[in-house]
Amino acid sequence: MKESSMLTLNQEERTRCEVWTRVMGYHRPVAAFNLGKRAEHADRCYFTETPRGTPLRVQHQAAA
Repeated sequence: MKESSMLTLNQEERTRCEVWTRVMGYHRPVAAFNLGKRAEHADRCYFTETPRGTPLRVQHQAAA
């Protein structure tokens, strides 16, 4: 992508993104978690499946 076609936002134009996750069968915002649950959420691993069906571990830190 060319530098001239990239969008830039001023700090005043930015907004926080609320992250939700599924816990025990229902969805909750991560911001409502206690410190222990937030640490557990940050340590989670995400998996994707390759076309051949072999699981591939993706290193990704969950947003807190």
